[in-house]
Amino acid sequence: MHPRHFARVSPDRPAVVMATTGATTSYAELEALANRGAQLFRAHGIMAGDTVAVWLRNCAEYFAIYWAAQRAGLYLCPISSQLTAEEAAYILNDSGAKLLATHADVPAAATLVAQSRTLAPAVADIYDLGTGLAPLPSWPHAVAAQADTPIADESAGYHLVYSSGTTGRPKGIRLPLSGEPADAPHMLADRIGGRYGVGAHSVLLSPAPLYHTAPLAYGMAAHRLGATLVIMDKFDAGEVLRLIEAYGVTFMQMVPTMFIRLLALPEAVRARHDLSSLDKIVHAAAPCPVEVKRRMIEWLGPIIYEYYGGSEGNGSTFITPQEWIEHPGSVGRADWGTLHICDEAGGEVGPGVDGLVYFEGGWDFQYLNDPEKTRDARHPLHPGWSTLGDIGHVDEAGYLYLTDRKSFMIISGGVNIYPQEAENLLIQHPEVADVAVIGVPHAEMGEEVKAVVQPKNWNDAGPDLAARLIAHCRDHLSAVKCPRSVDFDPALPRHDTGKLYKQDIRKRYWP
Repeated sequence: MHPRHFARVSPDRPAVVMATTGATTSYAELEALANRGAQLFRAHGIMAGDTVAVWLRNCAEYFAIYWAAQRAGLYLCPISSQLTAEEAAYILNDSGAKLLATHADVPAAATLVAQSRTLAPAVADIYDLGTGLAPLPSWPHAVAAQADTPIADESAGYHLVYSSGTTGRPKGIRLPLSGEPADAPHMLADRIGGRYGVGAHSVLLSPAPLYHTAPLAYGMAAHRLGATLVIMDKFDAGEVLRLIEAYGVTFMQMVPTMFIRLLALPEAVRARHDLSSLDKIVHAAAPCPVEVKRRMIEWLGPIIYEYYGGSEGNGSTFITPQEWIEHPGSVGRADWGTLHICDEAGGEVGPGVDGLVYFEGGWDFQYLNDPEKTRDARHPLHPGWSTLGDIGHVDEAGYLYLTDRKSFMIISGGVNIYPQEAENLLIQHPEVADVAVIGVPHAEMGEEVKAVVQPKNWNDAGPDLAARLIAHCRDHLSAVKCPRSVDFDPALPRHDTGKLYKQDIRKRYWP
C-alpha cells in the first residue's frame, strides 16, 4: 500500500509515464526522488505538519514531490495552473505554505516570482522545476544534491486541497494527519483496489489536471497499488482513445464533460481504436445527464461506475453500472457515512422529497481559516452532520438523485427552480456545445430563468436558435422550469475539471 514496496519488489516497473513524450519514471526512481525531496524539505527546516505547495501543469515531477511531502509528514497544497498571481498568492498565504515549486510554463508564475515578497511574504523558498524563472534555485539540482535514503523522522502526510471556487473564493480543506508511519495502509487506496480491481497489473490514464483532488488522489492510489500511471498534459478526446489502445489502459477517472466530448467525436474516429483493455471507468465531480451516460454505456458496455462526494471526505455514495441501469440518474446509495435529506429547518424529509443532502459519520473536515463556512456546512440540529450544499432526494430503496446546488437555485415568483434539469436537456440539443442556466433579475418575479448557450456553430447564434431552444425545453419540461430568454457566448467559463463557473456568468446580469 505504498510505492516504496514496489520500488523494492518491482524496481523497474513504470510508475509514471508522460503521455506526450513517453518519458518514464520507474518505481525505483520515484522512491529515490521522493527520499531526496524529503531530505531537502528537512534541510529547509520544514517539519511534520507544515505545508508546501506546487504550482505546476501536469508533469512527471508532480508525484515525486507529492511522495516526498507525504513521507515527510507534510501537507502538499496543489494550486491550479490557471490562476493569476494574486489568486495563487491567496492560496499560498491562506495555507501557510513555506515552500513553493513552480515552472515557467505556468502563465502567471513569473509575475508571482517577481512580486513574491509583496504577494506571498511567508513563502521562504521558491524553486524552479525548469530553467525559465532565473534566478530561482533549481529544484532538480537541489534534489540531486540530497541523499536518496529515507529521512529519520518519517510520518504520513496528506494533501491540502482548495475548492475550485465555482461559487466563491476557494476554500482550503485540511484534514487531520494520522501520525502513522509513511507507508501505513490508506483507506482510499484500499477502497479503489477492492472496488475496481486496481493493482500491479493495472494501467491508469489520468486525463485531468493533477491540481484537482480526484486526479491527484487516484494517482496516489495507483502508486500505493503498484499500477502504472499515464498522465496526459491536457484532455483531448481523440488522444484519449489513442492512448487507451497504445498503453493498454485498464482504468480511468473522468468527469461528464469528458464524456460529452468523447461522444461528439465522429463515429469513424470512435470505431478506429481498440478499447478492449479498458475494464472500468469511474466518474464524479459534476452531474451527468442521463442520456449522456446511457450512450456511454451503449458504446463501451456496463463498465462505468459513479460516486458522489467531495474533497471534504464527509461521506459518499456509489453506484455500479448495473444499478444505474435500474435507477437511471441516481448517484447511488451511501457507502461511507449515513445519508440524510433535510428541509430548510433541518427536519428530515421522506423519499421523493428534495432537500439539502447531509452525511453523518465521515471525516470531520474543517475549512481552513474560515470557521463561518465550516459552521454553515454543519446541520443546525446535529453538528455531526455536514453538507456540501447540494440538493437532492432519495427513492424508496435509498438511491440518491441530485437536483442541483443550493447556491444555484432560482426563485421566481416564490417558486424554487433548479436549473440542472434544463441544462441536462439543452446540452443534448444538436446545436448546443455548452450551456448554463441561471436566474437573472426580474422586476415582478424577482428572478427569471435564462439560458446562456455556447452554440456548436457561432454563425447560428441569434433569435431563431434561441426560439428553437426555448421550444425544445417546453416540449419536455413545465414552462416554469424553462428559460424565458437565451443569450449566446463563444465559450463558457469552465474549470479544467469540467466544473462550470456559474458565478462568473451570473455577475454579468446582477449589479
